Amino acid sequence: MEQYLRQLIAIEFQDKKEIFTGFLIDYSDDWILLRNNPVDYILDGFVILKNKNIEAIHRDEDLVFTEKVIRLKGININTEDIIPIQDLNAIVNFLDRKYTIFQIAKKSSKAVYLGKLISLTPDELLIDFLETKGKFGGELGFNPEKIRVIEFDTDYINSLKLVIPEDRK
Repeated sequence: MEQYLRQLIAIEFQDKKEIFTGFLIDYSDDWILLRNNPVDYILDGFVILKNKNIEAIHRDEDLVFTEKVIRLKGININTEDIIPIQDLNAIVNFLDRKYTIFQIAKKSSKAVYLGKLISLTPDELLIDFLETKGKFGGELGFNPEKIRVIEFDTDYINSLKLVIPEDRK
């Protein structure tokens, strides 16, 4: 992984169809932090991936070209903050303090869940679910072991944060 630091890479999983592309910012035994490159020459937020069932990490000519274009645009590929990715507790508590709203996904990419942290125990991550119209819809619980993807500071999340009433932020 060290050889890919600050470079645009693609990560494929054995058990997920989705391929994640982004600049490798940091990694630990359990998690990988990318500056997300969802499409073309666009960077949109950050994604933290559970380092589980990885089939391949690669960098081809297309990724090298895309990286060149992004760098020529002068877009910041790093983060100003040190984001602790040693374990889920450190990640979620940092995101709660710094960004308030984050998005999680389990193995299937069919559903994602936005919200703010209510609590985290070894058995359950509890969030106040943020609906698509920027209203909080109640508590949702997740088994921490099932969480595979965490996204934050994306355009979608930041747009919804604009319509949340001040007393709910």
